[in-house]
Amino acid sequence: MTNLAPFPLEATLFAGATVRAEALAKGVARVVLDRPQVRNAFNAEMIRELSQALAELAALPCDQLRLLLLVGEGNVFCAGADLAYMKEQASAEPARNLENARELGRMFRALAGFPAPVVSFVRGAAIGGGLGLAVCSDYVLAEPRAAFATSEVMLGLVPAVISPYLVRKLGLAHAAPLMLTGRRIEGTEALALGLAQRLVQPEETGEEALAKVLRDFLRAGPRAARATRELLLRVSPLPGPELFEATAAAIAAARASSEGQQGLQAFFNKSAPPWEHAF
Repeated sequence: MTNLAPFPLEATLFAGATVRAEALAKGVARVVLDRPQVRNAFNAEMIRELSQALAELAALPCDQLRLLLLVGEGNVFCAGADLAYMKEQASAEPARNLENARELGRMFRALAGFPAPVVSFVRGAAIGGGLGLAVCSDYVLAEPRAAFATSEVMLGLVPAVISPYLVRKLGLAHAAPLMLTGRRIEGTEALALGLAQRLVQPEETGEEALAKVLRDFLRAGPRAARATRELLLRVSPLPGPELFEATAAAIAAARASSEGQQGLQAFFNKSAPPWEHAF
Protein backbone atom coordinates (compact mmCIF):
# COMPACT_ATOMS: atom_id res chain seq x y z
CA MET A 1 0.00 0.00 0.00
CA THR A 2 1.14 3.55 -0.71
CA ASN A 3 2.74 5.15 2.35
CA LEU A 4 2.24 8.92 2.22
CA ALA A 5 4.42 10.60 4.85
CA PRO A 6 2.80 14.07 4.44
CA PHE A 7 -0.65 12.50 4.88
CA PRO A 8 -0.42 10.13 7.88
CA LEU A 9 -3.19 7.71 8.76
CA GLU A 10 -5.60 9.11 11.35
CA ALA A 11 -8.43 6.58 11.51
CA THR A 12 -10.08 3.64 9.80
CA LEU A 13 -13.49 4.63 8.45
CA PHE A 14 -14.57 1.34 6.88
CA ALA A 15 -13.12 -2.14 7.29
CA GLY A 16 -14.37 -4.87 4.98
CA ALA A 17 -12.90 -8.15 3.86
CA THR A 18 -11.92 -6.75 0.44
CA VAL A 19 -12.07 -2.96 0.82
CA ARG A 20 -11.03 -0.54 3.53
CA ALA A 21 -11.39 3.21 3.84
CA GLU A 22 -9.04 5.35 5.89
CA ALA A 23 -8.96 8.94 7.02
CA LEU A 24 -5.63 10.58 6.26
CA ALA A 25 -4.47 13.99 7.41
CA LYS A 26 -5.74 17.19 5.79
CA GLY A 27 -9.17 15.79 4.87
CA VAL A 28 -8.02 13.04 2.50
CA ALA A 29 -9.94 9.75 2.54
CA ARG A 30 -8.12 6.75 1.09
CA VAL A 31 -10.05 3.77 -0.26
CA VAL A 32 -7.91 0.66 -0.67
CA LEU A 33 -8.88 -2.29 -2.87
CA ASP A 34 -7.58 -5.19 -0.81
CA ARG A 35 -7.44 -8.45 -2.79
CA PRO A 36 -3.78 -8.38 -3.84
CA GLN A 37 -3.67 -12.17 -4.22
CA VAL A 38 -5.90 -11.79 -7.32
CA ARG A 39 -4.50 -8.42 -8.43
CA ASN A 40 -7.42 -6.65 -6.74
CA ALA A 41 -9.94 -8.14 -9.16
CA PHE A 42 -13.41 -7.55 -7.85
CA ASN A 43 -16.06 -10.11 -7.00
CA ALA A 44 -19.56 -9.70 -5.59
CA GLU A 45 -18.20 -9.01 -2.10
CA MET A 46 -15.85 -6.28 -3.27
CA ILE A 47 -18.61 -4.65 -5.33
CA ARG A 48 -20.85 -4.52 -2.26
CA GLU A 49 -18.11 -3.30 0.05
CA LEU A 50 -16.83 -0.63 -2.30
CA SER A 51 -20.38 0.62 -2.83
CA GLN A 52 -20.96 0.72 0.94
CA ALA A 53 -17.67 2.50 1.62
CA LEU A 54 -18.40 5.13 -1.04
CA ALA A 55 -21.88 5.72 0.36
CA GLU A 56 -20.56 6.22 3.89
CA LEU A 57 -17.78 8.53 2.74
CA ALA A 58 -20.11 10.57 0.52
CA ALA A 59 -22.18 11.39 3.60
CA LEU A 60 -19.23 13.11 5.34
CA PRO A 61 -19.21 16.94 5.26
CA CYS A 62 -16.60 18.75 3.19
CA ASP A 63 -14.61 19.89 6.24
CA GLN A 64 -14.01 16.21 7.08
CA LEU A 65 -13.55 14.87 3.55
CA ARG A 66 -12.00 17.16 0.97
CA LEU A 67 -10.53 14.59 -1.42
CA LEU A 68 -10.98 10.89 -2.18
CA LEU A 69 -7.93 8.77 -3.07
CA LEU A 70 -8.40 5.33 -4.63
CA VAL A 71 -5.50 2.84 -4.60
CA GLY A 72 -4.90 -0.89 -4.81
CA GLU A 73 -3.07 -2.97 -2.23
CA GLY A 74 0.14 -4.40 -3.69
CA ASN A 75 1.59 -3.84 -7.14
CA VAL A 76 -1.60 -3.77 -9.24
CA PHE A 77 -4.38 -1.19 -9.06
CA CYS A 78 -7.20 -3.45 -10.32
CA ALA A 79 -7.31 -6.27 -12.86
CA GLY A 80 -11.06 -5.85 -13.38
CA ALA A 81 -13.62 -8.50 -12.59
CA ASP A 82 -12.49 -11.79 -11.11
CA LEU A 83 -13.15 -14.18 -13.99
CA ALA A 84 -14.20 -16.96 -11.61
CA TYR A 85 -16.89 -14.56 -10.38
CA MET A 86 -17.82 -13.70 -14.00
CA LYS A 87 -18.17 -17.39 -14.81
CA GLU A 88 -20.39 -17.84 -11.77
CA GLN A 89 -22.62 -14.96 -12.88
CA ALA A 90 -22.82 -16.39 -16.39
CA SER A 91 -24.43 -19.54 -15.01
CA ALA A 92 -26.73 -17.73 -12.58
CA GLU A 93 -30.45 -17.33 -13.06
CA PRO A 94 -31.13 -14.53 -15.57
CA ALA A 95 -32.75 -12.26 -12.97
CA ARG A 96 -29.78 -12.67 -10.62
CA ASN A 97 -27.29 -12.14 -13.44
CA LEU A 98 -29.04 -8.89 -14.40
CA GLU A 99 -29.28 -7.64 -10.81
CA ASN A 100 -25.59 -8.29 -10.32
CA ALA A 101 -24.86 -6.22 -13.44
CA ARG A 102 -26.97 -3.42 -11.96
CA GLU A 103 -24.99 -3.62 -8.69
CA LEU A 104 -21.80 -3.26 -10.70
CA GLY A 105 -23.26 -0.28 -12.56
CA ARG A 106 -24.33 1.38 -9.32
CA MET A 107 -20.80 1.03 -7.96
CA PHE A 108 -19.29 2.88 -10.92
CA ARG A 109 -21.99 5.52 -10.77
CA ALA A 110 -21.34 6.10 -7.06
CA LEU A 111 -17.67 6.75 -7.80
CA ALA A 112 -18.33 8.93 -10.85
CA GLY A 113 -20.93 10.92 -8.90
CA PHE A 114 -18.93 11.22 -5.68
CA PRO A 115 -19.36 14.71 -4.16
CA ALA A 116 -15.63 15.40 -3.59
CA PRO A 117 -12.82 15.24 -6.15
CA VAL A 118 -11.48 11.72 -6.83
CA VAL A 119 -7.84 10.82 -7.52
CA SER A 120 -6.73 7.30 -8.51
CA PHE A 121 -3.15 6.07 -8.33
CA VAL A 122 -2.68 3.30 -10.90
CA ARG A 123 0.16 0.87 -10.27
CA GLY A 124 0.70 -2.08 -12.55
CA ALA A 125 -2.57 -2.18 -14.44
CA ALA A 126 -6.15 -0.96 -14.68
CA ILE A 127 -7.94 -3.55 -16.81
CA GLY A 128 -11.65 -3.92 -17.62
CA GLY A 129 -13.57 -2.79 -14.56
CA GLY A 130 -10.30 -1.50 -13.13
CA LEU A 131 -10.15 0.87 -16.08
CA GLY A 132 -13.75 1.74 -15.26
CA LEU A 133 -12.68 2.87 -11.78
CA ALA A 134 -9.92 4.99 -13.30
CA VAL A 135 -12.15 6.76 -15.81
CA CYS A 136 -14.72 7.48 -13.09
CA SER A 137 -12.01 9.47 -11.31
CA ASP A 138 -11.22 13.12 -11.90
CA TYR A 139 -7.47 12.55 -12.01
CA VAL A 140 -5.25 9.52 -12.60
CA LEU A 141 -1.62 9.36 -11.59
CA ALA A 142 0.01 6.31 -13.18
CA GLU A 143 3.29 4.49 -13.18
CA PRO A 144 4.97 4.81 -16.61
CA ARG A 145 4.55 1.08 -17.34
CA ALA A 146 1.02 0.79 -15.95
CA ALA A 147 -1.25 -0.91 -18.51
CA PHE A 148 -4.78 0.21 -19.38
CA ALA A 149 -7.25 -1.90 -21.39
CA THR A 150 -10.84 -2.96 -21.84
CA SER A 151 -10.16 -6.60 -22.61
CA GLU A 152 -13.77 -7.81 -22.50
CA VAL A 153 -14.24 -8.28 -26.26
CA MET A 154 -11.30 -10.68 -26.34
CA LEU A 155 -13.29 -12.93 -23.98
CA GLY A 156 -16.53 -12.65 -25.92
CA LEU A 157 -17.87 -10.13 -23.42
CA VAL A 158 -18.89 -6.47 -23.61
CA PRO A 159 -17.38 -3.50 -21.70
CA ALA A 160 -20.91 -2.41 -21.01
CA VAL A 161 -21.36 -0.70 -17.65
CA ILE A 162 -18.05 1.18 -17.93
CA SER A 163 -18.75 2.36 -21.49
CA PRO A 164 -20.60 5.61 -20.61
CA TYR A 165 -17.74 6.68 -18.34
CA LEU A 166 -15.05 5.71 -20.84
CA VAL A 167 -16.74 7.67 -23.64
CA ARG A 168 -17.45 10.55 -21.23
CA LYS A 169 -13.75 10.69 -20.32
CA LEU A 170 -12.10 10.10 -23.69
CA GLY A 171 -14.70 10.86 -26.35
CA LEU A 172 -15.91 8.32 -28.91
CA ALA A 173 -12.88 8.67 -31.20
CA HIS A 174 -10.49 7.44 -28.50
CA ALA A 175 -12.83 5.13 -26.59
CA ALA A 176 -14.12 3.10 -29.56
CA PRO A 177 -10.77 1.63 -30.70
CA LEU A 178 -9.93 0.57 -27.14
CA MET A 179 -13.33 -0.99 -26.56
CA LEU A 180 -13.47 -2.78 -29.93
CA THR A 181 -9.96 -4.28 -29.84
CA GLY A 182 -9.13 -4.76 -26.17
CA ARG A 183 -5.65 -3.42 -26.94
CA ARG A 184 -3.43 -2.53 -23.98
CA ILE A 185 -1.78 0.86 -23.79
CA GLU A 186 0.58 2.36 -21.26
CA GLY A 187 2.73 5.37 -20.41
CA THR A 188 2.80 8.29 -22.80
CA GLU A 189 -0.02 6.87 -24.94
CA ALA A 190 -2.32 6.64 -21.92
CA LEU A 191 -1.33 10.20 -21.06
CA ALA A 192 -2.02 11.43 -24.60
CA LEU A 193 -5.48 9.84 -24.70
CA GLY A 194 -6.46 11.23 -21.30
CA LEU A 195 -6.60 7.93 -19.42
CA ALA A 196 -3.85 9.32 -17.16
CA GLN A 197 -3.29 12.94 -16.27
CA ARG A 198 0.25 12.52 -14.95
CA LEU A 199 2.97 9.85 -14.95
CA VAL A 200 5.41 9.24 -12.14
CA GLN A 201 8.72 10.74 -13.29
CA PRO A 202 12.10 8.93 -13.13
CA GLU A 203 13.46 11.33 -10.52
CA GLU A 204 10.60 10.77 -8.05
CA THR A 205 8.92 7.92 -6.25
CA GLY A 206 5.25 7.15 -6.71
CA GLU A 207 4.58 8.40 -3.17
CA GLU A 208 6.34 11.70 -3.88
CA ALA A 209 4.39 12.19 -7.09
CA LEU A 210 1.11 11.36 -5.38
CA ALA A 211 1.79 13.78 -2.52
CA LYS A 212 2.31 16.56 -5.11
CA VAL A 213 -0.99 15.73 -6.80
CA LEU A 214 -2.87 15.71 -3.51
CA ARG A 215 -1.38 19.07 -2.52
CA ASP A 216 -2.52 20.56 -5.83
CA PHE A 217 -6.11 19.49 -5.18
CA LEU A 218 -6.05 20.66 -1.55
CA ARG A 219 -5.25 24.22 -2.63
CA ALA A 220 -8.93 24.53 -3.60
CA GLY A 221 -11.47 25.68 -1.06
CA PRO A 222 -13.38 22.62 0.25
CA ARG A 223 -16.81 24.01 -0.63
CA ALA A 224 -15.61 25.43 -3.95
CA ALA A 225 -14.17 22.03 -4.92
CA ARG A 226 -17.45 20.27 -4.21
CA ALA A 227 -19.46 22.95 -5.99
CA THR A 228 -17.17 22.65 -9.01
CA ARG A 229 -17.53 18.88 -9.07
CA GLU A 230 -21.30 19.26 -8.95
CA LEU A 231 -21.07 21.73 -11.82
CA LEU A 232 -18.99 19.29 -13.86
CA LEU A 233 -21.63 16.60 -13.34
CA ARG A 234 -24.25 18.99 -14.72
CA VAL A 235 -22.08 19.95 -17.69
CA SER A 236 -21.24 16.31 -18.44
CA PRO A 237 -24.08 14.24 -16.92
CA LEU A 238 -23.85 10.65 -15.77
CA PRO A 239 -25.88 8.01 -17.66
CA GLY A 240 -29.62 8.25 -17.13
CA PRO A 241 -31.92 5.37 -16.13
CA GLU A 242 -32.49 4.11 -19.68
CA LEU A 243 -28.78 3.93 -20.54
CA PHE A 244 -27.99 2.47 -17.12
CA GLU A 245 -30.45 -0.38 -17.72
CA ALA A 246 -29.23 -0.93 -21.28
CA THR A 247 -25.60 -1.33 -20.19
CA ALA A 248 -26.54 -3.69 -17.35
CA ALA A 249 -28.61 -5.81 -19.73
CA ALA A 250 -25.74 -5.86 -22.26
CA ILE A 251 -23.16 -7.33 -19.87
CA ALA A 252 -25.69 -9.76 -18.39
CA ALA A 253 -26.58 -11.02 -21.87
CA ALA A 254 -22.93 -11.27 -22.94
CA ARG A 255 -21.98 -13.28 -19.85
CA ALA A 256 -24.80 -15.75 -20.47
CA SER A 257 -24.16 -16.04 -24.22
CA SER A 258 -22.44 -19.04 -25.76
CA GLU A 259 -19.64 -16.81 -27.04
CA GLY A 260 -19.07 -15.29 -23.60
CA GLN A 261 -18.99 -18.71 -21.97
CA GLN A 262 -16.59 -20.00 -24.62
CA GLY A 263 -14.31 -17.02 -24.01
CA LEU A 264 -14.29 -17.52 -20.26
CA GLN A 265 -13.67 -21.23 -20.64
CA ALA A 266 -10.79 -20.58 -23.04
CA PHE A 267 -9.25 -18.26 -20.46
CA PHE A 268 -9.40 -20.92 -17.76
CA ASN A 269 -8.03 -23.52 -20.18
CA LYS A 270 -5.22 -21.14 -21.18
CA SER A 271 -6.22 -21.62 -24.81
CA ALA A 272 -7.34 -19.35 -27.64
CA PRO A 273 -11.10 -18.82 -27.99
CA PRO A 274 -12.68 -20.43 -31.07
CA TRP A 275 -13.00 -17.16 -32.99
CA GLU A 276 -9.29 -16.30 -32.69
CA HIS A 277 -7.06 -17.43 -35.51
CA ALA A 278 -3.29 -17.56 -35.62
CA PHE A 279 -1.78 -14.41 -37.08
